Amino acid sequence: MNASVPLPAGHLSGAPLTALAPMQDVTDLAFMRVIAHYGAPDYFFTEFFRVHVQSRPEKHILRSIDENTTGRPVFAQLIGEDLFQLERTARELLRHPVAGIDLNLGCPAPKVYKKNVGGGLLREPAKVGEILATLRAAVPGLFTVKMRIGFDDTANFDRILDLVNEHRVDLLTVHGRTVKEMYRSEVHYDWIAHAVARARCPVLANGNVLSAARAATILSDTRAAGVMIGRHAIRNPWIFRPCREQFAGQPVTRLSLADVRDYIERLYRATLQPGLLERYHVNKMKKYLNFVGQSVDPTGAFLHDMRRVESEAELFLICDRHLIAGEAGSREFAPEPYPGVIARPNCETPTAEADGCSLETITA
Repeated sequence: MNASVPLPAGHLSGAPLTALAPMQDVTDLAFMRVIAHYGAPDYFFTEFFRVHVQSRPEKHILRSIDENTTGRPVFAQLIGEDLFQLERTARELLRHPVAGIDLNLGCPAPKVYKKNVGGGLLREPAKVGEILATLRAAVPGLFTVKMRIGFDDTANFDRILDLVNEHRVDLLTVHGRTVKEMYRSEVHYDWIAHAVARARCPVLANGNVLSAARAATILSDTRAAGVMIGRHAIRNPWIFRPCREQFAGQPVTRLSLADVRDYIERLYRATLQPGLLERYHVNKMKKYLNFVGQSVDPTGAFLHDMRRVESEAELFLICDRHLIAGEAGSREFAPEPYPGVIARPNCETPTAEADGCSLETITA
């Protein structure tokens, strides 16, 4: 291992690591606190700080660092391509209690990669090398990278892995799809295994980590140092605790739909924003619940009803009907999504879209 500063210890000594993926419009301070209530991961990563000539670290993202009381390390993620501004921003963030600086080389949103940042940089290994060199020189502690296996193919993958080695990256997360594959394809775990074999730093496996059992299989197949979980932590905020149980050979905790009702209530209260109209907050909640509903029932009835509510009262009436009424509360919350029950994390109304509630930019 080439780190001058050791990686922070996980919950369980010697066990595989777990991390909550950075997700735009999701992994803010409120969401991190909710996740921590149900069992925090070993590491948190912030939403990305946008870096350009006029940028300054976004205050709401800084709150997820400065006001974080989860007790777990928080890495600050950057996205950008201007060398001077990346160095400036990294140095600014190092004045805050961050565990390290993370570089985004994987965001697949077209509006991001068309600016030649995030996953768009995977087309230009030479530019990636310049950025890695700049940030490695600016960051005396932990410097980490999150990437995909390529832009539209894997032609540059080995070159970028070699740059990761050359510039002494301390931790690498690999999402096993190309940028152009978005989330539609199967995850290429063989390419994650290839990264594990070639990189000199620990590698986290990312992509379709559906459950604790799936995490164990992915680790067995890739020999990765741990897993990073994104969308499936929105669906199942308990997921990091069962992962640790699975890794330790212990019985995995089972969840009921009544537990899910508690999660929805907690998430609703935690993410309330002063002054935001009720219908906008309800619409934002639908983006989370589009994932949660994948494990509620195999028919998608909860999702069907939930997507049509317009008020807080209607929302919790639907939750009560599907999650705790009669025998519903004792039914199991499925550890993996039911086949064919598809999340649809798009905004419900054009007005809500304009107010920035879209979760379409989820990047893990």
